[in-house]
Amino acid sequence: MSVMSSRPALRWLVPAAAVAVVIGGGAAVGTLAATAEPSLPERSAEQLLVDLQTARLEGLSGTVVQSADLGLPALASLTGGGSGSADLASLISGSNTLRVWYSGPDKARVALMGTLGETDVIRNGKDVWMWESRANKATHTTLSLDDTEQHQLPDGLPTTPQEAADRALAAVSPSTEVTVGRSATIAGRDAYELVLAPRDKTSLVGQIRIAIDATEHVPLRFEVFPKGSDQTAFQVSFTQVNFDRPDDQQFTFNPPPGAKVEEGAKPPATGERQKDSTDTSGFTTVGEGWTTVLVAKAPAGNGEESEQAAGVLQALPKVSGAWGSGHVLTGRLFTVLVTDDGRVLAGLVSPERLYEVAATKAGK
Repeated sequence: MSVMSSRPALRWLVPAAAVAVVIGGGAAVGTLAATAEPSLPERSAEQLLVDLQTARLEGLSGTVVQSADLGLPALASLTGGGSGSADLASLISGSNTLRVWYSGPDKARVALMGTLGETDVIRNGKDVWMWESRANKATHTTLSLDDTEQHQLPDGLPTTPQEAADRALAAVSPSTEVTVGRSATIAGRDAYELVLAPRDKTSLVGQIRIAIDATEHVPLRFEVFPKGSDQTAFQVSFTQVNFDRPDDQQFTFNPPPGAKVEEGAKPPATGERQKDSTDTSGFTTVGEGWTTVLVAKAPAGNGEESEQAAGVLQALPKVSGAWGSGHVLTGRLFTVLVTDDGRVLAGLVSPERLYEVAATKAGK
């Protein structure tokens, strides 16, 4: 069984984030985890890809440092609580420390450590808990045992090197050049490096680098570099890792006395999710590979949420052209254009590329 199919439990560990179109993106923290380059037997890019896809992982625990410098404007609603916050939205900016445990597809846990508390997401069989220590609040969700897909949080930035690598490898196609980089020692373990680079140089992504454990063949570090930069826009890396299966107690959660406990909405069955996605997604794609542009209708909001969205939008730069007018959010790896006539265009491309698409029939 491949590592990507044998580790689906990590997929529901993805925190919600404001930018779902980014494969990954941060300031380098490699010096925390990597030392001198080790001497390893030569392996080709094809062999490393096979290693990743055939690796078996029974258990894992460790400490992860995640860092993001996506170039977002200084808006609290976009950058979350910032470095040191235990808010999951803080993963889109600054540096964060997480503890992770994995013991099979139905037992996993991630804890985002903040200076004033922590947020835990725990999967144990059909039970999923989210615990926010600062608010003394726990949310419980019960999964359907006959649901063939794993429960997952809304897509956002990855919290482990494995999940980041899974996303990147899923995008490997003729549009991607795959090579072998320099070996490294990460979290005390020797690792090979796989380098993915867009062949289309108009993408804002320069390179993705995946450090792969030389023995266990699982990712230890994942980095994304913007085009023309040697500073990462996103990195997630183990600083300590153990491949023994964690004790079952790590996945048992009992709300502490006085905690506010809420029952979350039950995830819909697989068929219902597919139907909803088909009926309501309403987005189209223009182009292919690394320069694909997503085009969708702006989501309808109401009440306080709508007011907050409007406030963020008005704070972004105003732009106009033959395509119309609107506001643009530009990051180091991506651009999002929200037009005044209710369209949203996004991609790992420059604003000019979005303006071109917005002016075409496909972008309307």
